[in-house]
Amino acid sequence: MKHLVIACVLSSTVLTSQSAQAGGIQKACLSADRSAATRSLCGCIEDVASAMLNRKEQTRVAKFFKDPHQSQSTRQSDRASDERFWQKYKQFGQAVRTYCES
Repeated sequence: MKHLVIACVLSSTVLTSQSAQAGGIQKACLSADRSAATRSLCGCIEDVASAMLNRKEQTRVAKFFKDPHQSQSTRQSDRASDERFWQKYKQFGQAVRTYCES
């Protein structure tokens, strides 16, 4: 059921974001200088983030593109808030793999 809800939100987000300017995650993804970072892929990642993460979480994820060590620090943190975020981030990553990989 959760996947169906995500799919519905993503389909509506993709349709409305096609004409929108790049968001923070898309910009960070494109500027990360990775060969696989295409406008299409980074836009899809942005769409999944918009469907699953609040604005504060999206800002945090965008920073991971610029400084991957921050993600490692978050994963290894003993703080309960970081643990909650990391669990949500893992769900986000799975959704990206499901909806954005061809």
